[in-house]
Amino acid sequence: MSETSTPGYRRLTKAHKLSFAAVATLGAAALAATVVPAGTADADTAVTAAPVAWTQAVDTVQAKTVQQHLAAQTIVADKLATDAAKVEAAVKAQAAAKAKAKADAAAAKAKAEAAAKKARAQKAAASRSAARTPVFANNLDGWIKEALFIMKREGIPGTYAGIHRNIMRESSGNPMAINNWDINAQNGIPSKGLLQVIYPTFKAYHVKGTKFDQYDPVANIVAACNYAADRYGSMDNVNSAY
Repeated sequence: MSETSTPGYRRLTKAHKLSFAAVATLGAAALAATVVPAGTADADTAVTAAPVAWTQAVDTVQAKTVQQHLAAQTIVADKLATDAAKVEAAVKAQAAAKAKAKADAAAAKAKAEAAAKKARAQKAAASRSAARTPVFANNLDGWIKEALFIMKREGIPGTYAGIHRNIMRESSGNPMAINNWDINAQNGIPSKGLLQVIYPTFKAYHVKGTKFDQYDPVANIVAACNYAADRYGSMDNVNSAY
């Protein structure tokens, strides 16, 4: 049968058990005093020792009770401190997570704004570039002016008059002109275009951004002027076959 099944039963605490031990000690002391014959020195000593034993037993019980109480308080305090530390850590973790989310959102927003700003700048630059690029006529005058526009950008010297003079001598302004009778033609590399450029020269002095076509008037002029600048200083210095 368990202890709780007996009516009126109460579980003894450690304090109760210690108190009973003290009472038992006191009873033993009293019994010792009674068994000693009266009138002897031992009887007097036993009688004197009984209150002392009682006092020591009570003090021992009280001391242990205080120690147990303090130990229980320490356990409770430690648990409270541990719980408080956990709560503080959770609060800090939550705050850190919020701060990171906020920083990530700010970084994403800044990145998006930077991308939008770059796109606007590129669009504006393209617009300015388109506005600065003139429209040239599709004739000899327009071809020479467009070639000069490109030559200025590339740092190739030459003037309208010098280019026009050499074109009229070489092809009479015909962009499809071809020489099929000179030594170059005999060697299989005939001179072509406005300024009668052979293929190896055109290939070597072709300027990026123009068509890779000997018959293209602008590409032909720019390549020929690039070659003349390298060999003669400028197309303006060319006054005969070159």
